[in-house]
Amino acid sequence: MTKLTAADGHSFDAYEAGDGTKGIIVVQEIFGVNSHIRSVADRVAEAGYRAIAPAFFDRIEPGIELGYEAEDLGTGVGYAGKLNWDDTMADVTAAAEYLRAQGCTKVGITGFCWGGSTTWLAAVKAPVDAAVGYYGGGIYGMNDQTPAVPTMLHFGELDAYIPMSQVEEIKAAHPDVPVYTYDADHGFHCDQRGSYNNEAAVSAWSRTLEFFSQHL
Repeated sequence: MTKLTAADGHSFDAYEAGDGTKGIIVVQEIFGVNSHIRSVADRVAEAGYRAIAPAFFDRIEPGIELGYEAEDLGTGVGYAGKLNWDDTMADVTAAAEYLRAQGCTKVGITGFCWGGSTTWLAAVKAPVDAAVGYYGGGIYGMNDQTPAVPTMLHFGELDAYIPMSQVEEIKAAHPDVPVYTYDADHGFHCDQRGSYNNEAAVSAWSRTLEFFSQHL
């Protein structure tokens, strides 16, 4: 694990992969930097980037890593509720600054679920160059904020947590943001979840890499 330090002095772990000259921050779901998020970072590295997946839950307690059972969901929701956006953006900024210090000329960010919402806010406030968010349930509540960098979003049409009416409002408020929807449920990108949808995951990931190739 790599050690990062935020502006407020908070020190936290991050999983790092690859050594590209452009970097991508991978933002966890509510389940911590678990094997799935590490595998996403590995895939980012395989695409030629330097990937880093910060352990945002280290602000609560070090080493939080959950699975995808019902009890894990409740635990993860509880952990996410203990974080505030200012601290989370400080940690995103620390990760971006670390990547630049390693020689990355551009930095992107992508995230899933809670990480999708984090990605949206990072596109508004953090020093990143492009952002791709997956099924971020908090994006609708931040719909009045406009990304400062190129941003793409992915949602599942069967997602009970994020009604399509909200997605349509997000699209209407941000016509410059490409928003893709899929015949899939929440968490469709995660191959460790019952809601995994291979067709949607492959399509969204292809669009994600193409977007980063264009903007980083």
